[in-house]
Amino acid sequence: MIKLKLNGTNRQFDGDPEMPLLWYLRDELQLNGTKYGCGRGLCGACTVLLNGVATRSCITTMKSLAGKAVTTIEGLSAHGDHPVQKAWKTIAVPQCGYCQSGQIMQAASLLKKTPKPTDADIDSAMSGNICRCGTYQRIRKAVKIAAGVKA
Repeated sequence: MIKLKLNGTNRQFDGDPEMPLLWYLRDELQLNGTKYGCGRGLCGACTVLLNGVATRSCITTMKSLAGKAVTTIEGLSAHGDHPVQKAWKTIAVPQCGYCQSGQIMQAASLLKKTPKPTDADIDSAMSGNICRCGTYQRIRKAVKIAAGVKA
């Protein structure tokens, strides 16, 4: 039995310990905000926070989560008012929107670690999250707005 905290709620998992966290979220808990992209941890669409750090849920096994805290896009803010979410809305970052939950979770992790990031900090932290629509400049601007630095 694997015990973890998910979006602030204690959970127990007694299934296949090799199951990717992404499948647990989407298939068993019906938390569909975290997206499947590449299945190899390369695109960032499946990014969640694991103990506050951006993590690719498609390559994170359930057995690795014992005693840890996972936050999904659904758990980032009960009312969608996390500073990153508000900044995303303010400047209408998404185009197709598919990658955006992963982008938001990556940005939230960055701002927790680096509250006032530079362009280089943002580019480095966000470089593993692919946006097929190319909204990278809007993403950078939104991260700056969320951080309260000049955009």
